[in-house]
Amino acid sequence: MTAAEFQQVAHTLPTDAGIYKYFGADGELLYIGKAKSLRKRVSSYFVKNHDNYKTRKLVETIHHIEFTIVDSEQDAFLLENSLIKQFQPKYNINLKDDKSYPFIVIKHEPFPRIFLTRRIIRDGSEYLGPFTSVGRVREVLELIKYSIPLRTCSLNLSQQNINKGKMKVCLEYHLGNCKGPCEGLQTEEDYREGLQQVKEILRGNLTPVLNIFRTRMQEHAANMEFEKAEIERKKIEGLQAYKARSAIVSATVGNVDVFTILSEGNFAYVNYLRVLNGTIVDTKTVTLEKKLEESDEEVMAYAIAYLREAFQSLAREIILPFAVEFPEEGITVTIPKGGDKKKLLDLSTKNVNYFTEELKKKKMLQLEGKSDMERKKVLYQLQADLELQDLPVHIECFDNSNFQGSYPVSACVVFKDGVASKKDYRHFNIKTVEGINDFASMSEVVYRRYNRLLAEQQPLPQLVIIDGGKGQLGAAMDSINKLNLIGSMTVVGLAKNEEEIFFPGDKESIKLPYDSESLKLIRRIRDEVHRFGITFHRLKRSKGTFKNELEEIRGIGESTATQLLQVFRSVNKVKQASMEELVKEVGQKKAQLIWQHFHENLR
Repeated sequence: MTAAEFQQVAHTLPTDAGIYKYFGADGELLYIGKAKSLRKRVSSYFVKNHDNYKTRKLVETIHHIEFTIVDSEQDAFLLENSLIKQFQPKYNINLKDDKSYPFIVIKHEPFPRIFLTRRIIRDGSEYLGPFTSVGRVREVLELIKYSIPLRTCSLNLSQQNINKGKMKVCLEYHLGNCKGPCEGLQTEEDYREGLQQVKEILRGNLTPVLNIFRTRMQEHAANMEFEKAEIERKKIEGLQAYKARSAIVSATVGNVDVFTILSEGNFAYVNYLRVLNGTIVDTKTVTLEKKLEESDEEVMAYAIAYLREAFQSLAREIILPFAVEFPEEGITVTIPKGGDKKKLLDLSTKNVNYFTEELKKKKMLQLEGKSDMERKKVLYQLQADLELQDLPVHIECFDNSNFQGSYPVSACVVFKDGVASKKDYRHFNIKTVEGINDFASMSEVVYRRYNRLLAEQQPLPQLVIIDGGKGQLGAAMDSINKLNLIGSMTVVGLAKNEEEIFFPGDKESIKLPYDSESLKLIRRIRDEVHRFGITFHRLKRSKGTFKNELEEIRGIGESTATQLLQVFRSVNKVKQASMEELVKEVGQKKAQLIWQHFHENLR
């Protein structure tokens, strides 16, 4: 995939956190990565010149990109690690060890212990996690130990052993960290109450426990026991800082298929998350067209059968937002109300919503992906609506850009056959115009553009759009007239915001129907020239390439030059300014430098 090809799809990538997968032309998985912003991270591969040979080779080999949106950077980190271990793509780091992330286990035993582990044993114990930081897990366990008395010993506290009376309380009991169930000093019912509080903490439901601590803190404060109140306050702070664990990689979910649906009119969109061993390994959203006003339940049943067969899923549990009659035997349908499975369902909903939003944008603003016949149909409609002599298979659009009235630049975008031709885009630094003059700037860039096309004997566009209305249109026509191109192309002005179209010399504008395909294409072209021009302008500013005569004055920096241009609008007006006017803006010392520079040069 080339940088130009990537630019055609860059805008479809989400800005959310997630993981991305690069595939080769043969469908081979080349690389898996994580990102805080998928669009920024993936774009970095195609806009930078990479020194590393392997990175350059990877970029050259990429054929298509897939992604999965998640809720946080931590989720992306966990999912990336699990997928790399499972698929071992050729361009990813080869994980030599079998290190796994820590879990908190609630043991399946009398008076259950809670502790850190990396080993998952299928003995009925409950595992919460995984967590990305061992240190964070230890902090949580210490917080629990500090807040809720539970045993930490490994004694077998069966009722029979307790009745024998052979076990004695340890130091933890005397420190107040344990209530002594080993000697029968605590009932299982009381222990379970504390254990339930711990589970609420580990699941992120902190409110009940926080309320208990707040009540204690207020009681201690009322009794003038400020040290004890401070202890409770620290407990509250610790709990509030704790974040519930991720459901992206779960030890309890196992192998499941997750489906969500979004219906809009005659179409339905179904997202599928394939979960193996608690890890999302595949994400797919499909579009289904309803023929007989089928219900969501009917569409979902069909999509489940199709996607499970396509991905050869053997999962025996399906997670859905509502009940569906699914004929396959041995399949459990789960409609979760909370927990890890509900989080997976919510994540699937997030992915299907993103898919449909992007689809709407494409339908609204773009012709990419449509057949040649469909693109031609829109162009024929545009020709009819604007009463053009020729079919506008080649359209160009110009726009000026400046920063707070300073540093003017212009941009030109080109659309061929209704699709952006980015290799033909052009940027213009204004050369002949001093100060900010949109009309003169437009006249300059239009002249330079078509004078060059004539010199290089390049084909001219059938339609030229000037973004800015009557004034800029008139300026553009001055240059078209100088080049003797009147009649060689149709030039129109597009009024900002109002989306009115002006022809040269006409008093009245044309307003196309708001939902017409013609206006949608014009909007797309206008938005593209704005994006392209603003991007260029920001790049120039960030690199500090805007230079003017003011910055050449010794002792005058870029910020002062910018300030002067914002006030006086041009270098020429700064030259003409009085000493008093300069002092008012930049002070006596800098004003003296500027005054001497210009007046000495005039002698």
